[in-house]
Amino acid sequence: MSTKTRAAGIPMETLERCAAAFRVLAHPHRLKIVELLADHDLTVGELAERLGLPQAACSQHLNLMRAHGLLAARRDGKTVYYEVANPSALKIIDCIRKHED
Repeated sequence: MSTKTRAAGIPMETLERCAAAFRVLAHPHRLKIVELLADHDLTVGELAERLGLPQAACSQHLNLMRAHGLLAARRDGKTVYYEVANPSALKIIDCIRKHED
């Protein structure tokens, strides 16, 4: 990246969008959801079981993350599967893994 590009800085709109996503991800259960969905799509029941949460609590986390574009849902009959919609969320998980103590 050139010095000229860095001097221009990141647009404030981009920073605001990222800050909103960071606020949503700044919860251990939500980070774990992203980590679990990195390998394959899961249902709310599967996620709730792996997280040790009531399904209703897990659904609230999923809905918030979907509302911010971090996750997407797809329906297969009556079953809804969740997947990571924003690859940047996976980069955050990778960063956490690299800096884990």
